Amino acid sequence: MYKGIFILYLVCFGTYVLFTRQPDYFDGEKVPAKILFVKDSATSKQIAFAEFSNGYQNFQVKADYYLRSWKNGEKTEVIYETEHPEKGAIYGFWGYWIGLGELIASIVFIVLCYQIAVSITKNPTPEALLEQLEYKEPNKPRYD
Repeated sequence: MYKGIFILYLVCFGTYVLFTRQPDYFDGEKVPAKILFVKDSATSKQIAFAEFSNGYQNFQVKADYYLRSWKNGEKTEVIYETEHPEKGAIYGFWGYWIGLGELIASIVFIVLCYQIAVSITKNPTPEALLEQLEYKEPNKPRYD
């Protein structure tokens, strides 16, 4: 039972991830980019940006993802939609395909659904138990 639930979860989550990425994976263009650190004026912290070009203009997109560290000048890849290159994203497994928020939310969701299913089926009523015990499979013809 657990294996089936886990496979169903992986299929649903994989489908969700494949079709909800922004910029869109199927319409986006991937280009090389270089990591630059820019000092934030409000907090005086160094923030990582990926700088890339669409052939006409240079753009910078934030590259500060949780659990991801960069070095100045490091090469990476950016995906962007041609209509809105300023809304690009670092193309990588962590950050583009899987984000910390949606990973935590999906784990909480699967645990919550499991707990709901267990609580519903944990204590059946005596009538339901009697009905299950008295159930007899009907005779079926050999060929329909």
